[in-house]
Amino acid sequence: MATGYPAVLQVPSQGLKQRNKPLGKGTATPEKATITLGAMKMLDLCRLKPDCIETERIITVLDETIAKLELSSLIPLIIDSLDRFADMLGPEITNSLIEHQKLSHEMGHLLASSEEGDPLRAEEQCLLEQRLKCSVRNVLRLLLANPSLCQALKYEAWARESPAEAFIKAFGEFRNFILERLLTSPVEEEEKIQFMEGISLQIKKNTEAITALQAELAAAIWTQEEEVHKKDNVIKDLKTSMQDLTKDCKDGIQQIKQEGEKQQKEELHASQARCARLQQDVQQLRAQLDALVLEHRASELALRKRKCRVEMEIVNWIQKYDTDMGEKQAEYEEVHAAYAEEKAQLSLLMEKHTVLLQEYSQIDEERRICQNKKEQALKELTTMTLAATRIQAFWRGYLVRSLFKSKKKKTKKGKGKSKKTKK
Repeated sequence: MATGYPAVLQVPSQGLKQRNKPLGKGTATPEKATITLGAMKMLDLCRLKPDCIETERIITVLDETIAKLELSSLIPLIIDSLDRFADMLGPEITNSLIEHQKLSHEMGHLLASSEEGDPLRAEEQCLLEQRLKCSVRNVLRLLLANPSLCQALKYEAWARESPAEAFIKAFGEFRNFILERLLTSPVEEEEKIQFMEGISLQIKKNTEAITALQAELAAAIWTQEEEVHKKDNVIKDLKTSMQDLTKDCKDGIQQIKQEGEKQQKEELHASQARCARLQQDVQQLRAQLDALVLEHRASELALRKRKCRVEMEIVNWIQKYDTDMGEKQAEYEEVHAAYAEEKAQLSLLMEKHTVLLQEYSQIDEERRICQNKKEQALKELTTMTLAATRIQAFWRGYLVRSLFKSKKKKTKKGKGKSKKTKK
C-alpha cells in the first residue's frame, strides 16, 4: 500500500563502521576495537554543533522529515484504532483519515486485481497514487498543526511496524552522517582516515599473528588425533588378536578333550603342560596390553597438557595485546595533549613574534630616520664649518691686508717728515 512517504536517499549504516569477521578466540580484540571506535564516533557526534545558518537549515529540514516519517508510520495504527482516537483527533482529522483509509482500500483492490500491460489500469493506478499522496500530505498538515496532539499520538500509538521503524532508524543515521560530514573539515577527515588506517593495519597484523597461532594449534590437535587414532587401531588389532587367540585356545582345548578321551592316560600330563603354557601366554599378552594402555594414557595426558599450555599462551598473548593497545592508546592521548599544548604555545609565540617583528620594524625605521637626520646634520655642520673656516680665513686675510696698508701709510708719512727735517 502506497502511503506517500517523502523520497529520501538511504545511506547504509554499514558504510560508516568498520566490520571485522570473527576468526575464533583471537578476534575478540578487533571487535572490541571496533566497538571502541563506534563509541568514540558517537561522542564526537554529540559534541558537534552547527556553526552556520546553512547547516542549521539542513539539519532542521532533516529533523522535520524524521518527525513527518514518524507521524506517517503511525497513520495505519491510528486508522486501525480510529474509534479509540476519535475524541482526541476531532471531526476534521477523523474524516481525513477515513478518506485516506478508503483510498488505501481502493489502492489495495486495484493492486490485487491489476494485470500487467493494461494501460487503463496503470493510468488509474497513477491517479489513485496521486490522490493517496495528497491525502497523506493533508493528514500530516492537520496533525502538524496541533503539536500536543502529535505528542499524545506518539505516546498512545507507540508500536510501529518493523519496516517503518527500520526506515526511520536508517534516516536518523543518514541525518547523523550528513551532520558529521557538514561539520567535519577536510583536515579532520584526512586525520581520521589516517588514524583508522593505522588501527586497521595494527588489527590486521594482530589477526595474522592469531591466525598463525591457531594454525599451529590446529596442526598440533590434528597430529594428536592422528596419533590417538593410530593407537586406537593398534588396540583394536590387539583385542581382535586376543579374541582370535581365545577362540583358538577354546578350539584347542576342545580338540585336546576329544583326543584326551581317546588318549586320556597317555596325553594327560602333556595337555596340562600345554594349558599352563597357554595360560602364561595369555597373562603375558594381558600384561603387554595393560602396559600399552598405560603408555597411551600417559602420552594422551602429555598431549592434553601441551594443548592446555598452548591455549594459555594464546590467552596470554591476547591479554598482552589488550594491555599493549591500552598503553598505546594512553600514550597517544598523552602525545596528543602535549601536541595540543605545544601548538597553543607555538601560536602564542607566533603572535608575540609578529608583534615583536612589527616593533622591530618600527624601531629600525626610527633608527634609519635618526641616522639620516644625523648624517644630514653632520653634512650641514661640515658645510657650516667649512664656510666658517673660509669666512675666518677671508677675514684674517682682510685684517692682515688692512694692517699692512696701515703700516705702509705710516712708513710713508715717517719718510716724508724725515725728508722735511733734513732740508
